[in-house]
Amino acid sequence: MNVDKIIKILENGTETEKIETLQKLNDISEDIILQKIISRLDDDSIHVRGEAFCTLILNKNNILENLLGNLISQSKNVRAFTCLVLANRNEKKSINEISKLSNDPSARVRSAVLGALRFLKATETKNIFLEKINDVDDEVKISALQGIIDFQIPISGNIKKQIFDEKNPMIKKMILKVEKAGGPEGI
Repeated sequence: MNVDKIIKILENGTETEKIETLQKLNDISEDIILQKIISRLDDDSIHVRGEAFCTLILNKNNILENLLGNLISQSKNVRAFTCLVLANRNEKKSINEISKLSNDPSARVRSAVLGALRFLKATETKNIFLEKINDVDDEVKISALQGIIDFQIPISGNIKKQIFDEKNPMIKKMILKVEKAGGPEGI
């Protein structure tokens, strides 16, 4: 299949056509096609987004620079899913760039950042997890707490009290895990 046809399908094809095309692009290295695949992370169809995600993870080529360039995309879906693709590809060199999105306006992106950093075992980013305990979004708080548990990050009594005052039962449950794991002094 030629480049023009691939681009046309990825831009305007049906859901089935996009998925069938994406399934054939695991070894692609052409920048223009890689960019179109990455853009499908913001497709209207969750199935197309999922297939684009898998295609990027399975790509055996060095596509790090292509992915890093999309961390500044206008699309929150592209930013969030690109973080997760980088993590699933075990791209440790991307930790600093992913970390820069920890204050993104989108809660989806902030949560994806924390998930990616946990997956990459980026213990050097502990401060981000401690900072995000105070996020306005519950999903981000939950991701931050999971990182604190995973990385065994000690937290102060003041932070524990603040978290324990939360109304969300999932957050309360997670702070109890922190309590059990580390006793009165934290983890």
